[in-house]
Amino acid sequence: MEIISQPWPWYIGGPIIAMVMLLLIYFGKSFGFSSNFRTLCSVFGAGKSCAFFDFNWKDQKWNLLFLIGAVLGGVISVLFLSENQIPAISETTILQLNELGFESAGKAYSPTELFGDLSIKNIIILSVGGLLVGFGTRYAGGCTSGHAISGLSDLQIPSLIAVIGFFIGGLIMTHILFPLIF
Repeated sequence: MEIISQPWPWYIGGPIIAMVMLLLIYFGKSFGFSSNFRTLCSVFGAGKSCAFFDFNWKDQKWNLLFLIGAVLGGVISVLFLSENQIPAISETTILQLNELGFESAGKAYSPTELFGDLSIKNIIILSVGGLLVGFGTRYAGGCTSGHAISGLSDLQIPSLIAVIGFFIGGLIMTHILFPLIF
């Protein structure tokens, strides 16, 4: 139990990801978590009213299994493996987050000021953020995992451009928008 309840080092996780990507390339599949949303819409009949969802979703059954496994893995992790785990972040980051009003920084797994407080402001922030992530995922033709892991493994130039955009967007959010919002 000890080995699976601790973070794995890069030299274990990296080769596992590489092996999975090589297998997906070998079998002609592409990985992307956000494509499951399209598949689920197709499963529930959205293809009858929108051509984007009109495809053979059964070809994506393997990816739906990945989605189910990710959700179950998260539940198992929270319930059985993550007792009192707090991410290790630098003291400088903790001080900067404290200045923005996040007193739980370095003391909790996620900021309780944002996820534990269902104020109108937090609901709006989380809702708008979710909509922007969903829109960005569709606009970019995939999510960070799809582009950064699968697209770059396939040497796709659009994925490289998308990943560069993700990093630029992350920097803008972290250093400009986040301080303005909080």
